[in-house]
Amino acid sequence: MSVEIRVPQLPESVTDAKLMAWRKQAGESVSRDENLADLETDKVVLDVPAPINGVIREIKAPAGATVRSGELLAILEEGAAASPSAQAAEPAAAPAAAAAAARTGPAARRVIEERQLTPAAIAGTGPAGRITKSDAEAAARPAPAAASVTPAPLAAPAASVPATARGSRVEQRVPMTRLRARIAERLVQAQSTQALLTTFNEVDLGAVQELRARHKEPFEKKFSVKLGFMSFFVKACIEGLKRFPVVNARVEGGDIVYHEYFDIGVAVSTDRGLMVPVLRDADALSFASIEQRIGDFATRARSGTITLEDLTGGTFSITNGGTFGSLMSTPIVNAPQSAILGMHKIQERPMVVQGQVVARPMMYLALTYDHRIIDGREAVQFLVTVKDCLEDPGRLLLGV
Repeated sequence: MSVEIRVPQLPESVTDAKLMAWRKQAGESVSRDENLADLETDKVVLDVPAPINGVIREIKAPAGATVRSGELLAILEEGAAASPSAQAAEPAAAPAAAAAAARTGPAARRVIEERQLTPAAIAGTGPAGRITKSDAEAAARPAPAAASVTPAPLAAPAASVPATARGSRVEQRVPMTRLRARIAERLVQAQSTQALLTTFNEVDLGAVQELRARHKEPFEKKFSVKLGFMSFFVKACIEGLKRFPVVNARVEGGDIVYHEYFDIGVAVSTDRGLMVPVLRDADALSFASIEQRIGDFATRARSGTITLEDLTGGTFSITNGGTFGSLMSTPIVNAPQSAILGMHKIQERPMVVQGQVVARPMMYLALTYDHRIIDGREAVQFLVTVKDCLEDPGRLLLGV
């Protein structure tokens, strides 16, 4: 029996996808749920799983093609045997393919295939030796040319010296991934359609640090996750959004749409670009649930297994440039949202506390917002609410 392999149903916000690579070729046998191909959308890389055990009889769409939901990709023959040539090649190719698949994510695999690299020769710097996109790109760069140690004849003119001895500059032209192109498009769109303004404040995180130090071990033992800073910031932002609902709203035509729920996007950096998975109904989540979900999002985003549903929606976002050492920045709103909070590096600075100059762990906060609907007064008061909740974490438990 023949089975048609088609493009999975894509969400309404995604019109098409790029067929990045086939994991199996015509004549090769496949197992049920084995990934046949990688599809890259504007947001994530999707797998195309085999619905049955069988053999690929025919491939209908070549690698690199742009495809839409339901479009025919291949024909799978149930219960058929692999072709002799495929069977002969399989023993040698299968171990290498399996090893490469285990050590690389979709973004790294794409670079490896485009540059025709050997995965076994690449040193992975990711968890458990996993090859990242940066590792693959580094391996693809040409080695610097060695300077000649043989002196040129005295009478030889400078023009006769080989270019490699004089040194040369190398350029590489690499097309943007769909995700990077989509990120660029959305950032430009936000800048051109919203009246963006950023306001700043600073917060003393001493109380949060003390609370984390006091409870981190029993917290991790009970919930199997570390107590990080992000759960405190999510909770503090929700308190601010409750007090100033317009910061949680969006512009739609001539209307302001007020969200009476709190779906908080948390920016995650990956090899393929910045992704913003969403914590649904974050106001109903515990500190442990927030930390667990953020950890899961980060793992799946970096491995390329996060879903489109995880990345859609959101009423407000938080981004943490402090993980990379940023002291201050102006984040860009994740349209159609109207505001985003930027966290930064925690740095000890001299502060006056009760008339004494003491070193305190301080962080600059930045709120970028759409000034069309959010006034400066509301933006500043939102930040002050976040600051108050973090400097006195008991407020988060008491709701005051």
